Amino acid sequence: MIRLDKFLCETVGVTRKQAAKVLKEERVTVDGEVIKNGAIKIAEDADVEFDGMSLSLSGPRYYMMNKPEGYVCSHDDPYNPTVFVLLDEIGAEKLHIAGRLDCDTTGLLLLTDDGQWSHRVTSPKHKCDKTYRVWLDDAVEEGVAATFAEGIKLRGEKTETLPAQMEQLDEKEVLLTIHEGKYHQVKRMFAAVGNKVVGLHRESIGDLILDEELEPGEYRELTKEEIALFLPK
Repeated sequence: MIRLDKFLCETVGVTRKQAAKVLKEERVTVDGEVIKNGAIKIAEDADVEFDGMSLSLSGPRYYMMNKPEGYVCSHDDPYNPTVFVLLDEIGAEKLHIAGRLDCDTTGLLLLTDDGQWSHRVTSPKHKCDKTYRVWLDDAVEEGVAATFAEGIKLRGEKTETLPAQMEQLDEKEVLLTIHEGKYHQVKRMFAAVGNKVVGLHRESIGDLILDEELEPGEYRELTKEEIALFLPK
């Protein structure tokens, strides 16, 4: 059993004082009945609704989003909208991003409140592949794929990148798979060979591929099978 006000604090992310306020405003129901007393104790699996939205302490949450251009991967930014405004979820402020994307980069974004799981996605020691579709300002020169496959020294770095695989799709379009996550890595890799990235879209992380049915800005929960891709075998 758990106090109703504590339940609200943990699921909605409000303070105890704010919980008392929403209860007084009759915005909370338990098993279909409006409850105004935060001191009552309820079962953790009780049917609790806040403004008509169901609340649950069911455990970690995992989402896949098709990140649109122009949104930043942070909870707060003075200049640009954040990806979190695209989430219609209670307690969205408790979620964090497993592998950020730049404001002008689109594609597969993972959001969760499971820190151990996101560590397995982002930690360099797990060498989790990330594949990007890259559009370039100039045609790709001969030998670039071989250079990336050997590892390339980026400006300001002491060591070369891990070997990366490049598949050329068109004169100015490639798929690039990297195995680490250095700051602005893809853009810096092409800058190092005298080219400029003009468009960048992440298609996959490990064996998890962006759902092609998700339009830019849309998201969905991960399936159990998708979550398990980043769990210890």
